[in-house]
Amino acid sequence: MNRPAMEQINVLLVEDESTLAMIIKETLEGQGFRIRLAGNGEEGLRLFFQEKPDVLVADVMMPRVDGFEMVRRIRRTDRQTPVLFLTARSSVNDVVEGFELGGNDYLKKPFGMQELIVRVKALLGRASSLVADEPVGQTFGIGHYLFDSQTQTLACAGMIQKLSYRESEILRRLCQNRNQVTDMRQLLLDLWGDDNFFNQRSLHVFITKLRHKLGKDGHVRIINVRGIGYKLIEDEV
Repeated sequence: MNRPAMEQINVLLVEDESTLAMIIKETLEGQGFRIRLAGNGEEGLRLFFQEKPDVLVADVMMPRVDGFEMVRRIRRTDRQTPVLFLTARSSVNDVVEGFELGGNDYLKKPFGMQELIVRVKALLGRASSLVADEPVGQTFGIGHYLFDSQTQTLACAGMIQKLSYRESEILRRLCQNRNQVTDMRQLLLDLWGDDNFFNQRSLHVFITKLRHKLGKDGHVRIINVRGIGYKLIEDEV
């Protein structure tokens, strides 16, 4: 995905506040971006599949179809296009929901235009490296569980649980480093793009969810190595 220097970056902006949308559009176009606008999630879905943008920038709270639902539908068929959520909501649960649905980054309103530009360019850089280093699907035995990182499923005793992208990527790294510490900072940089305190709390929520999903086998544990990271352990029976 290395693009020629003069090739425009195509951004689909889905924002129902028309004044803010025009400010963003004019600012980004002044930086050489090509911008398409949608005023709600329904229109955003149509333009996304029609335009196939390089980056999707989407407000969360919108009429008809909100940003979360729009991205949920997009991720059924497209897992690669980077998504940046614009939101006035900043609770951990709201942000985690956005990440679980397939968002790659979030920006809290109000925000500076320069920060938006930096975030969009950073997402494009990460998308390029992900395509170049796309991991091969792997299957791991975890106690009584069978984890398939390609289909993002966790099976045990005939029951199959579907994992979110980030749950699957965290568990894959834990499996690859089984009985060794998986560095928390590297997880944050790889999957969130930033190791700030807010994202650390978000990561911990994902770890808690994985512990719950692995809870049918008491010999499997994810332990917290304080200040360093996490370790997947299988106790000997």
